[in-house]
Amino acid sequence: MARILSGMRPTGRLHLGNYTGALENWVRLQASHDSYHMVADWHALTTGYEDTALLREDTREMVTDWIAAGIDPVKSPVFIQSHIREHAELHLLFSMVVTKARLERNPALKEQLRDLGLDENVTYGHLGYPVLQAADILMYKANAVPVGEDQVPHVELTREIARRFNALYGPIFPEPEALLTKFARLVGLDGNRMSKSLGNTILISDPPEAIQAKVKTAYTDPKKIRKNDPGHPEGCVVFAYHGKFNEAEVAQIEPDCRSGAIGCVDCKKNLATKLADSLAPLRERRAQILAQDGFVESALADGERRARAVAEQTMSEVRDAVRLP
Repeated sequence: MARILSGMRPTGRLHLGNYTGALENWVRLQASHDSYHMVADWHALTTGYEDTALLREDTREMVTDWIAAGIDPVKSPVFIQSHIREHAELHLLFSMVVTKARLERNPALKEQLRDLGLDENVTYGHLGYPVLQAADILMYKANAVPVGEDQVPHVELTREIARRFNALYGPIFPEPEALLTKFARLVGLDGNRMSKSLGNTILISDPPEAIQAKVKTAYTDPKKIRKNDPGHPEGCVVFAYHGKFNEAEVAQIEPDCRSGAIGCVDCKKNLATKLADSLAPLRERRAQILAQDGFVESALADGERRARAVAEQTMSEVRDAVRLP
């Protein structure tokens, strides 16, 4: 069975963009892959090293959402990156075989630095985080990595590092393939990138009343002022959400919107109901998890034990190959 390594920075409770863009795919891949799921807390420090007060709380909240959404920690180990110190050792060794110029050419990193305004103030750790990501993936000899299109350059760098290392020291690592997520990540309620910092998210743990209140604020066709006005669903956030969470009705909603047979208020009410119903099983599982004292901590401890066993074996092979004394 092919192996995958998936990871997320600990950001607390997850939103719909996290769910449709990554988590839903992880759950599905458990049936066909040997899956490892990592809380990327060291990666969180590349942009958030100045404020770490919520790292532990955010980790627990995120892992709770993972399990509530269907990640099975018995089948698929769930662990915290910084608890497996071998990741840092492999990162160091990989950093010896990749050039600064190669890292600076990474389009995903260049875009991130531009968006954050860090072009002239990038830290050593931030510049090298794709190398750490390669260490995360190759530590478990993953054959595939489920990613969005924006992360494909990181997987390609991982493949390059694996080739370079193998050419120097012997065939230790596979060259993993990128498994592209089938469903595009949802935009935020305002039509922009979904982000908690922008206040445009729906959390997968939100209760029905919160979902209803948030959907009311969603961006719709500005030209559809009255109910009977013809609409343009292709530019409507609410219609995009219907496409994901209300597939049974979306074929009828589109012509009704275009003809003015349905207004935005009713369309939003319908979406809020469908969203709340779709997320109900996740909310119920979340409540069950939180009712079991120490469940998340136990899952993480077991995942750490299993991940460390693989990491120790990999690093034993690496040290022998490099001929470290």
